[in-house]
Amino acid sequence: MGRHGWNSGAQRWRLTALLGVGVAALALVVTLLNTLPGGGASTAGTTRDGDRVHGTPVTPPGTPQPAVGWGFTHTQFSADEGSDAATERAEGLLEKRSLPQNQHIMGWGAGNPEPSKGRYDFTEMDRRIDFVRKSGGTPVVTLCCSPDWMKGGRPGANHTNWSQASLETAPDRAHYEDFAELAATVAKRYPDVRHFIVWNEFKGFWNNAEARWDYEGYTQLYNLVYKALKKVDKDIMVGGPYLVMDSFDPRQKENASTTVKGAWGAMDQRVLDAFDYWNKHKAGADFVVVDGSSYTKDDDLLPDEFGATDKLTAVSEWVRARTHGLPLWWAEYYVEPADGNDDRKGWSETHRVAVQAAGMIAMVRGGATSGFYWNPEEEKGSGCAGCLWTPTDGAEGGAALPMFDLVSRFSAAFGPGARYETVSVAADDVPNVRVLATDKAVLVVNTQNRPISAQVDGQRFALGAYGVKWLTR
Repeated sequence: MGRHGWNSGAQRWRLTALLGVGVAALALVVTLLNTLPGGGASTAGTTRDGDRVHGTPVTPPGTPQPAVGWGFTHTQFSADEGSDAATERAEGLLEKRSLPQNQHIMGWGAGNPEPSKGRYDFTEMDRRIDFVRKSGGTPVVTLCCSPDWMKGGRPGANHTNWSQASLETAPDRAHYEDFAELAATVAKRYPDVRHFIVWNEFKGFWNNAEARWDYEGYTQLYNLVYKALKKVDKDIMVGGPYLVMDSFDPRQKENASTTVKGAWGAMDQRVLDAFDYWNKHKAGADFVVVDGSSYTKDDDLLPDEFGATDKLTAVSEWVRARTHGLPLWWAEYYVEPADGNDDRKGWSETHRVAVQAAGMIAMVRGGATSGFYWNPEEEKGSGCAGCLWTPTDGAEGGAALPMFDLVSRFSAAFGPGARYETVSVAADDVPNVRVLATDKAVLVVNTQNRPISAQVDGQRFALGAYGVKWLTR
């Protein structure tokens, strides 16, 4: 979908461009020296023992639970690299909260894990898992995307195509079992990873001929991966289908659901059909995964940015009703439309945090137990709209930003097993606030771009424009 900052190969291409022809000649020599006879595919930097346990796994005792709570996904740039002082500062922030952390196996900061069949390179993935371990997080792995040779590309460490079109291509059916074997290799390498999401957003699974999702193909891949992971360890938790829950303007009729709709719009019926097929034909699931935005496919926030979050509740309720108690995860969730450069910088951080909080409340109200904030960390610089911490390229980086405070406190207050309660809200405040409460904490969000005086749970207090306040009970 082009919104994720997926290009883990950008640094490689920039470096090559700078060094020019001399490096190209040297690379040719290295390639010749590291090529399997007759294959033309470099094995430089790869190993055959990809399933060897990496590092020192930190496996918590007991059987893993299917709900992990509220955390974030590592993207192209993250705190595993940069200044030592900055990365340690970010680790320290996370150690205090033990947030679940999600990482993809290829792209979004990770290299090609299997450049040629049976030849592995987990260098970047190892570094990310090490960071999760050191920062005390619960590791989650998204099994996406697939090596080039599984989707019609050339094998070899020197042939990875990092274009968006290539990365977002699904494996050929003939290689579904190869991808399942790769998934099993990842599970063996990181035995402390107990939760796996299968694929990302149905990437490459669109059926152009029928103008619908290729849910048969995805479900076949999912089932093979599910069985392969359970063969490694029956207690591994596996979930899907990670569909994008797209919606239309309420006035649109074509492909619009006639049942799942509201002031926020109407669901794309083709997405619902894809979900239902997977749900009916899946080999099994320990949790169910979706993603999506509060706004429509045309980036409309209906009736406004806070009212639009009601979509997240409606979708959650619809999914929960069909999956008979399976814990619901939102692998990604967005409440602020992106601009033409795929940036979300149009709101103030105060406004952004308030709408984000309302969105998280909306997911919980629909029955969601876990969610992952897509952390858009910048590689460098001082500005970072919506980021959890400042860029770690300099010694002063890794400092907490307002979004980190929201996500980490939400995780601590509303984690797995939280029991929610209804608290009193003054009648004249009901239209102006969103509230979520347990017996220990209350989160209050001012939806107005003006200061208000609110009375919630018997307490009277002032809230600034788009203010977010935590109450202790």
